[in-house]
Amino acid sequence: MSGVFLYPMISVIIPTYNRASLLGEAIQSVQNQDYFARKGSSCFELIVVDDGSTDNTKKVVRSFGKRVKYHFQPNRGVSAARNRGLSLAQGDFISFLDSDDLWENEKIGIQMSFLKAFSNAKVCYTEETWIRHGVFVNPKKKHKKYSGWIFDKVLPLCLLSLSSALFRKEVFGEIGRFDEELPACEDYDLGIRIAAKYPIYLLPRALIIKRGGHADQLSRKYWGMDRFRVKVLEKALHLDLTPRQKRLVKQELVKKYQILTKGYRNRNKQDEASECLACIEKFRPREESIEMEEK
Repeated sequence: MSGVFLYPMISVIIPTYNRASLLGEAIQSVQNQDYFARKGSSCFELIVVDDGSTDNTKKVVRSFGKRVKYHFQPNRGVSAARNRGLSLAQGDFISFLDSDDLWENEKIGIQMSFLKAFSNAKVCYTEETWIRHGVFVNPKKKHKKYSGWIFDKVLPLCLLSLSSALFRKEVFGEIGRFDEELPACEDYDLGIRIAAKYPIYLLPRALIIKRGGHADQLSRKYWGMDRFRVKVLEKALHLDLTPRQKRLVKQELVKKYQILTKGYRNRNKQDEASECLACIEKFRPREESIEMEEK
């Protein structure tokens, strides 16, 4: 029947900024998905949101023809680009792909099979293969991924790699979109909001390739990413959390402010260090006695 989708549509959103040299491979990895080949082109849409690129990004996208939807906006940051993609998305499922990452051919098919089998699951994610400067590297122990109710696991650092995740679209209506006020750690923020409300399921197979080491990566652009993480954690205290979840957030805030205190002292920023010490007192559980070294 003309115009009738036999399978649920998946919206794939690629935000990009001046990565024409990498973008083509990312787009191709989406088009190479086995699931899309089996189900037909009507089961997905690919949206590239160009966040103000000044290189030949548009030309790269246009080379793939009309199957890739191209949208340009003035440079506003990756959160705004992802939110623009969400506004344009027509699919029942949402998947993001950073323009420097790649999908393995089976990614979407394996995730769709999981979400079909477990209709109550809202989001699933996968293991990753890491490449830095063209060389395979092993993630550190702190990057170990978990499955289920993992709120406590997502507080130390971002575990929900957006390029590896597949969401039911309703998630963003329920927990909100990306925080455009955050210059970095927006994925950390989203992961905390999701983990506070839903279980997040890990599919223990490396189905994406994360390529890092670029000069334009946010983790390289800003020093002390915990500066942004504490903002996210303080914001999280306004969520509808259980008493245990609130206690966990405050404990993590204390840890991160302790790290920031040392960082500011090393940079001879005593005023900022003093502000961090005040925050430690503010968020430290009353029953604990934590002595800060004044060295």
